[in-house]
This record gives sequence, structure tokens and C-alpha cells, in this order.
Amino acid sequence: MASPASGPTNLGVAPNVGGLLCYVPCCIGFIFSIVVVIVEKQSRFVRFHAFQSLLLHAAVFVVSIGFYVVQIVLVAVNLGAVGVLVSLLNLVIGLGLFGVSILMMIKANGGEQFALPVVGDMAKKWA
Repeated sequence: MASPASGPTNLGVAPNVGGLLCYVPCCIGFIFSIVVVIVEKQSRFVRFHAFQSLLLHAAVFVVSIGFYVVQIVLVAVNLGAVGVLVSLLNLVIGLGLFGVSILMMIKANGGEQFALPVVGDMAKKWA
């Protein structure tokens, strides 16, 4: 039986490399995931990782925007010191995303279709 990370892709890269590239930090993975969703029609493995990466980045983006709004409100009501704590929490979330990205790059490169909680189930349906 063939592994999910084997077989052809429309992108001209091995499926495990395509999955890995979906999680590369600094917007490269985000842009590559968008390209995969539009172009890739053959490899469900690569599509799964692209959707999961996009959903993960979207969730972190929404949470970060929420924290920024809370910071603005706290500064407006003269609780800027508490805003610093919110800023630190936002930093921890960013570092967590970096760690999860590295973990997912390792899993994808190993040919594993590792599903993250919540977003992984959605990615499986959409892939």
C-alpha cells in the first residue's frame, strides 16, 4: 500500500516536500499553501497540509487581532501595564505558532498526515 506522501503532484515536488513547505514560517508557507489550494489537484496529502496550514494561520491571526484590540482598549482606559501582559501573551502565542510550524514541518517531511485539534478535522474534509 502506498503512503499518503507518495504519488504525483501538480507542483512538481515530492508530496512530503510540498507538505513541509506549507508550514515554512515568515509568510512563505502561507503563500505556498494558497498556491497549493489553487493548483494542486492530485495529492490529497499536500492539499491537507495546505488547508491545515491556512486554517492554523487564520486562527492565530484572529486571536492576535483580538489581543491588539484588547491592548488598545486597556491603553484607552489607562491600564497600559495590563496591556504589556497582553502583549507578552501575544508573543507567547507567536512563539507557539513557530514551534507548531516546526513540528508540522517534521511530520509532513516524514510523510505523516498529522491532524492538529479542530483545524485538522476541517482540513481533512476540505482536502
